[in-house]
Amino acid sequence: MSDVQSIAELFALDTLIDGEEQAIIATVRDFGDKRLRPNVGDWFEAGELPVRELALELGKLGLFGMHLEGYGCANTSATSYGLACLELEAVDSGLRSFVSVQGSLSMYAIRAFGSEEQREEWLPRMAAGEAIGCFGLTEPDFGSNPAGMRTTARRDGDDWVLNGAKMWITNGSVADVAVVWARTDLDDGARGIRGFVVPTDTPGFSTSEIKRKMSLRASVTGELVLEDVRLPASAMLPGVEGLRGPLSCLNEARFGIVFGAVGAARDCVETALSYAADREVFDKSLSSYQLTQAKLADMALEVGKAQLLALHLGRIKDSGKIRPEQISLGKLNNVREAIAIARECRTILGANGITLEYPVIRHANNLESVLTYEGTSEMHQLMIGKALTGKDAFR
Repeated sequence: MSDVQSIAELFALDTLIDGEEQAIIATVRDFGDKRLRPNVGDWFEAGELPVRELALELGKLGLFGMHLEGYGCANTSATSYGLACLELEAVDSGLRSFVSVQGSLSMYAIRAFGSEEQREEWLPRMAAGEAIGCFGLTEPDFGSNPAGMRTTARRDGDDWVLNGAKMWITNGSVADVAVVWARTDLDDGARGIRGFVVPTDTPGFSTSEIKRKMSLRASVTGELVLEDVRLPASAMLPGVEGLRGPLSCLNEARFGIVFGAVGAARDCVETALSYAADREVFDKSLSSYQLTQAKLADMALEVGKAQLLALHLGRIKDSGKIRPEQISLGKLNNVREAIAIARECRTILGANGITLEYPVIRHANNLESVLTYEGTSEMHQLMIGKALTGKDAFR
């Protein structure tokens, strides 16, 4: 009987990953196996996540803002960050989302566009997991079209006064600080959309948790409401104006998804492989049948190709040359393939595929959210289409 090979061995993926990256993979995988996997099914079923407890543990591992420099951040490569996302999402998309929102949205916005005072106040605590951040861009009526946002910031003397609402905000109801994007209308150069660092204990700021989700249940999702939230002038992010700010943050988060989706897909295939080897059908293992092997071969092919694409994009990002449409390539392909793989693996597990005794249906449900957040598949298709044709077809 031939030796059994993993997907990584089939594609010789280890030859593309250096020693430091291998160490990060091993650390996150070990944490996932010992701390997260034994509990994530229960968290998903209960629709709860011990955010404060996990934040401190993830902070000790250096996973928050790990690709950022200074202020207590690990300053790893983008590829290393992506590989950490892959291992986290192999456990659950909600856990990767927690780390991604903290580091690639909230912390990145403050690091890239914040004042030195804002960076020193928030980044060390966020890197340690002592403070939790969220990112307020999406609104109840404006998802794919953030330019239509209705949240406003008006000047009142030296202060800013914010009014509006944000929806589907990961960490929203547990955050200590929110990076909120709002529309301004001034004649002093601040015209347009600007970002604000908003401590969540500011009067007029309130949140409510979104319940009854069937996806990303091991993740906290909330609505932010701002009613005459008064902030000092120093609360504005001084380093960016317009949609370039929030969109650049979204690209950071999408990059993590390019890798993360591979983890979810890989976990589904590994589960199906193990199940098919043990399950007997008509007196022999399910994995002995041609139809099952065809499914497994096709899925392994897509997982391997997706990881190769992710690694390629990681190297481009580390060189400082990556373009938004290239991240769209990765997000569109890898999430689309991951959700198809999760559904196919469910068929191999049969009725057992719909229980939380196995991770497959949990991954499938989670990927329904991953498919549409940080840019829907349609939006990424249009971004790629614009790159290919030079024509903007968003409207």
